[in-house]
Amino acid sequence: MKPKIIIALVLFILLVILLVQNMQEVVFRMFFWKISMSQMILVPLAVIVGFIFGFFVGRGGMKKLG
Repeated sequence: MKPKIIIALVLFILLVILLVQNMQEVVFRMFFWKISMSQMILVPLAVIVGFIFGFFVGRGGMKKLG
């Protein structure tokens, strides 16, 4: 197997273990909103939002003016 596939598989297995261990309900508060959800949903959601944010920041965002 290729090293990239092995690394991706190991990271995926670690993510699954992390999700299974975090099944309790948490309350997410942001300004005026209060959302109750399982940590199993909150962790991947935060990872996806962080990845998308990092992707756009890494690309340079908008073109520079001037």
